[in-house]
Parts: sequence; structure tokens; C-alpha cells
Amino acid sequence: FVLAENRQGLVLVDAHAAHERVLYERFKKQMEAGAIPSQALLVPELIRIGEAEADELEGRREELSRLGLVIDRAGPASVAVRAVPPPLPQADLGALLRSLYSAESESHIDEVLDAQHRILADMACRSAIKANRRLTLPEMDALLREMEATERSGQCNHGRPTWVQVGAEDLDRLFLRGR
Repeated sequence: FVLAENRQGLVLVDAHAAHERVLYERFKKQMEAGAIPSQALLVPELIRIGEAEADELEGRREELSRLGLVIDRAGPASVAVRAVPPPLPQADLGALLRSLYSAESESHIDEVLDAQHRILADMACRSAIKANRRLTLPEMDALLREMEATERSGQCNHGRPTWVQVGAEDLDRLFLRGR
């Protein structure tokens, strides 16, 4: 969490939820401009998945490339991730690819033209600041500035609030001031 002060009192920010919204809105703008840029991985990450999933992902390489994910078939039941959007290198790429296609449920990829936001939301969530990660002061400040410049930054992609305001009067009441 980030604790900040403004003229009204204190602001408590859920860093993960706020960063997730910032990334999601950034990804949406990049898609509207044509494609999400990608960054080559120094060492491609080999992801073992089922053969049907590998077939599906291989068949959707062009769509994935527009999302900033560059993959190649690496075997009957595996793919190699060669490039990802810049915020994603720390993400669990295997979990992301599995969420894009699951044999048990309808593929997100099949819905890309109608619901790209699901994939963008998955990417944003998996690449956002993780809970319990200690942020430096410059990182906290950068997140707050990005929130100020981001549409709908008051709630994450799942509808949870990204911040709450605790007013000066509430703080006084909590600490029994003025009695």
C-alpha cells in the first residue's frame, strides 16, 4: 500500500490495483494505435502446455504479436516465448498463456476481436506490482503521478477501488483530537 497526504487528509492506495489500471489503460491506447510494443527476451522462455493449447497458440501467432507476445512452436506440447510487452518480463508467462487458452473453458483468444480487454486485463494484472512488494519513494511517487494521468484510475479492472480518502476530520476523530 502507498500512504500519501493531500489537502483533505490521507490517501491509502492499493499499489497493485492502481498499477493494474494504469497498465490496462496504457495497453488499450497502444492497441488503438495498432499494436502493443514488445521487448525481446534475452533467453526465450519455454512454456510446456498441452498439444491442443500449443496448436491453438501457434495458430494465433499474429494476434498474439499484436498483443506484444511473440511465440514460436518449440515442440508438440510447448511454445517458446521470444518477446513480451515491456512490463511483462517479471510475469509468470506460463500462467498468462494458460489463461489465454484453456481446454476446460472457452479461449480468450477466440474472443479477441470482441473482447480484447480480457487479454489486456490479464496482462495488466500479471505484470502489475505484486502485493507486499516494498516500493521505493520514487516508485510510489511515479505511481501516484501515473494515476493522476490515467482515466478511471479510481478502480482496478475488477471493479475494486484503487484508493480511499481518509479526511482530516475522520483522522481527528480516530485519534480523539479536539475533545
